[in-house]
Amino acid sequence: MACPLCSTRPAKRRCPALNQAICPVCCGTKRLVEIRCPDDCVYLASARRHPAASVQRQHELDVALLLPAMTGFTDRQSRFFFLFQSIALRHPTDVLRPVVDADIAEAAAAAAATLETASRGVIYEQAPATLNAQELSTAFGRAFEEIVQQVQGPRTPLERDAARALRGIEEAARRVGAITGEARTGFLGLMRRVLGAQNAQPGEARQEPGQSIILP
Repeated sequence: MACPLCSTRPAKRRCPALNQAICPVCCGTKRLVEIRCPDDCVYLASARRHPAASVQRQHELDVALLLPAMTGFTDRQSRFFFLFQSIALRHPTDVLRPVVDADIAEAAAAAAATLETASRGVIYEQAPATLNAQELSTAFGRAFEEIVQQVQGPRTPLERDAARALRGIEEAARRVGAITGEARTGFLGLMRRVLGAQNAQPGEARQEPGQSIILP
């Protein structure tokens, strides 16, 4: 029987709050967030007794979901990947216009296409359809230009590396939510955990010139 929360993974754990079986992933990620777990839940009690083990399991799951998007990345491409994602996580959002995985995927695709054409000597800026994606794409481009100003040498290799990193973000943003059962924010949630950005404040998207994570 499939889990009623994600509709994908097998339901193996009896949830006393929902009075039905759910999958271990939903149990671990939605516990006390979307599910009002009673204090006598054995899984909740176990997580409280052994928090390090549950955190480690979640970390291993997150890494397994993230690695396919970074296959073959160089060190600089990986740094671009996490820089752009940190910008997305810190982008201003509100209840009326929340940033979701689809916005990140669209913004990353547009910014990547712009850089790919630029690396071939063609100047053409791709424009996303949604306002959130437009703002994110602009933020990605602004961060890239700040990096270029700090690095001596040809621009084209940086454009190619940044574009590949953005394609990785696009792929992961379209894939992770479907796997985790959180279609709107599955990738965002994963990156919050990976980057430890739960407490990031809106409006802090830009990297200051002396704080670039791309430069050695």
